[in-house]
Amino acid sequence: MSSRHPDLDRIARALAERAPVPAERDEPFSEAAVALVLHAGEQGIETLFIKRATREGDPWSGQIALPGGRRNVGEPSLADTAMRETLEEIGLDLAQDGELLGELDELRPRSPLLPPIIVRPYVFAIHSSPPLVMSDEVAATFWVPLSELFSPERMKEVSIHLSNGARMRRQAIELGEHMVWGMTEIILRNFEGLCR
Repeated sequence: MSSRHPDLDRIARALAERAPVPAERDEPFSEAAVALVLHAGEQGIETLFIKRATREGDPWSGQIALPGGRRNVGEPSLADTAMRETLEEIGLDLAQDGELLGELDELRPRSPLLPPIIVRPYVFAIHSSPPLVMSDEVAATFWVPLSELFSPERMKEVSIHLSNGARMRRQAIELGEHMVWGMTEIILRNFEGLCR
């Protein structure tokens, strides 16, 4: 691709210098992938978030997330899953407009509140900012500069109200009216460690 922003070069090097840690694959499990999409904006490198639409039966309903979803049967790779889901959810064609920089450690939550799923995060850079077209799975999209995202002032401990009525305390990243927590927050913390 054309010349990259120096910070994107640094991130690509950091990703290339370490092997991502896979999750244990003891049954039962399904696989999913998400795309951590980066873009050089006016305030430095920014990352893309979606707000999931409120949907009955979706354990991640209404949450702030990265675009992505479950791997289809016969899908060649989880990178293909991340690209397909990003295209379906927000109309961003990472195969055409993106560059795969690398991948992060897999996550496998062991909570009885969530399905048994392994999530592999992929880091992509886009060099132009095409308009996004949201599907009915997505309520909103927004970009956040990494400098703001990783600011210590954004780290909070919050009380999360779950759809089953339960409450729990979790670390979260406060972005104005939005709270990033759960798997997305863990992915971002892993990514922050790599960027430092």
